[in-house]
Amino acid sequence: MADPKDYTVGWICAISEEYVAAQAFLDEKHDGPDYVSPNDNNIYKLGRVGKHKVVIAVLPDGEYGIAAAAGVARDMLHSFPNIRIGLMVGIGGGAPSQKHDIRLGDIVVSAPRDGKGSVFQYDFGKTIQDQTFRAMGFLNQPPTLLRAAVSDIKAEHEGEGHYLDDAINSVLERKPKLRKKYKRPDRSSDRLYQSGHIHPPNDGSGCLTACGEDPSYLILRAERTDEDDNPAIHYGLIASANQLMKDALIRDKLAAEKEVLCFEMEAAGLMNQFPCLVIRGICDYSDSHKNKEWQGYAAMAAAAYAKDLLRRIPPNKVEAEKRIGEILSG
Repeated sequence: MADPKDYTVGWICAISEEYVAAQAFLDEKHDGPDYVSPNDNNIYKLGRVGKHKVVIAVLPDGEYGIAAAAGVARDMLHSFPNIRIGLMVGIGGGAPSQKHDIRLGDIVVSAPRDGKGSVFQYDFGKTIQDQTFRAMGFLNQPPTLLRAAVSDIKAEHEGEGHYLDDAINSVLERKPKLRKKYKRPDRSSDRLYQSGHIHPPNDGSGCLTACGEDPSYLILRAERTDEDDNPAIHYGLIASANQLMKDALIRDKLAAEKEVLCFEMEAAGLMNQFPCLVIRGICDYSDSHKNKEWQGYAAMAAAAYAKDLLRRIPPNKVEAEKRIGEILSG
């Protein structure tokens, strides 16, 4: 059985698709831990990514949001006290704009802006009432080591491009059972509707049937060329709250006022529990036209980026970092 003290990287997922993708990118799987804290409700998957020993946990089935994520992180740190760096990896809703050409399957990585944190919690109720968005709190910055690795990966991708799609295809070749759910959907299913065009309420049919492909309802975008990264990787602010963002007008307002790139429901729960880097694959556009078609591929894209990031960090540098538990208690 594995010794929890050997594991220095904590990787948290919110849903099963993210958990499957995370495990698919392990270079090696390990047996479960020989001991966890008596009050720890998590189930763990252990393994190796590059030269790093990684512990992966997922939120309990049917639980979502800030409190659930905080509980998973807290229990993980109790049972794996030597965790030095944290990752929150999974799917999220994009906030495309004229400045940021975000598309389904792209990746958004939390990055600080204007001296502030890279993830903030917004109060949905006050947003509606006051017609303004209030940052309720910023996620603690991840260790400098992780941010340095982000700088390195950005430079490499800008100069050489990336091979994340190839990495995903390689995993699917080794694990053919995953292909149906986790392969990249046809690009024709990536439809960005005008913000004022709403999916009919209580209509369970897909957007192609319910909303159609009338060009007047769609925001038309040029196809990406061979010179463009696909998936593209975007760095910036991620908005987090306990409610799922399904309103394109509010999405656009937050994107304009705060330059938000992505919406999700867990990272704010880690603000005081688990300072980490947040990596999100884009599976929808944070509007009423939500569907699950892109969830599998988006989860794979985020996991592929996380692995690419970890492989460039020397293990001795991770060991030199303070334990997350010590940072929070000190």
